[in-house]
Amino acid sequence: MGRIGLIVLVVILGVGYSSLMVVHEGERAIVSRFGKVAKDVVDGQEITRVFAPGLHFKLPVIDKPRYLDARIQTLDGAADRFVTSEKKDLMVDSYVKWRIKDFEKYYLSTNGGVKANAEMLLQAKINNDLRTEFGRRTIKEIVSGKRDELQIDALSNASESAENLGIEVVDVRVKQINLPANVSTSIYQRMRAERQAVAREHRAQGKEQAEIIRAKIDANVTVQIAEAKRKALTVRGEGDAKSAKIYADAFSKDAEFYGFLRSLEAYKESFKGSGDIMVLEPDSDFFKYMKSMDGTK
Repeated sequence: MGRIGLIVLVVILGVGYSSLMVVHEGERAIVSRFGKVAKDVVDGQEITRVFAPGLHFKLPVIDKPRYLDARIQTLDGAADRFVTSEKKDLMVDSYVKWRIKDFEKYYLSTNGGVKANAEMLLQAKINNDLRTEFGRRTIKEIVSGKRDELQIDALSNASESAENLGIEVVDVRVKQINLPANVSTSIYQRMRAERQAVAREHRAQGKEQAEIIRAKIDANVTVQIAEAKRKALTVRGEGDAKSAKIYADAFSKDAEFYGFLRSLEAYKESFKGSGDIMVLEPDSDFFKYMKSMDGTK
């Protein structure tokens, strides 16, 4: 094979390869030719040619395919501000499940099937529909179990508004509903102040009850101590009375002997120390029993 033949073969292979178009599973393709979308004539009407998954042929260089994702996709945008029927602001975070339903309409409405354009247009429509649904409800209705109803209504409205984009809205979900940051801060501060006031009230009531209980206990302790002292003094008094009576009875039976015993006890206590000194008159009654029984030394 000569040089020219090799060049011709390479050109043929290149043209053959460029005439092939592979559409993968989960994709669809639309071909534009000279800036116009390739169409088929069916029953006298021109319909955009949509290529299903598989191997297809196209005119090399002239035909330019645009591959479109036919799977369900998720649009998860940033949280946006919505106003309720009470004129209260809410920050709503939502997401949308969607897929291409009419590939021709989608291709034309999104400037050649650009996904970013489709998501921007779809997000605007979804936000408008959600804004309408939130504007019909109060905060209490939104957070008290009617969120499913809100999402169903939003899905119905979004499905209708997205038809002109060739998009089927599969689902609309509200992930999170919050108050704006400045409102949340003021609400949290008010809630904190209310809780602190309640806590202070409970502490004051607790201290009051503690003082009452402490006073009752102190009073009971004082009464019990006084009663115990009274009983102790009574018992001691009765004991002293009995002791005095016993002493009196004993003294009355033998006064001399009783005096003698008491003197012995006094001598014992007075002279138990070796260095004790007593200065008394010799005729003092203290030395009475140191003399003879008749009073002599």
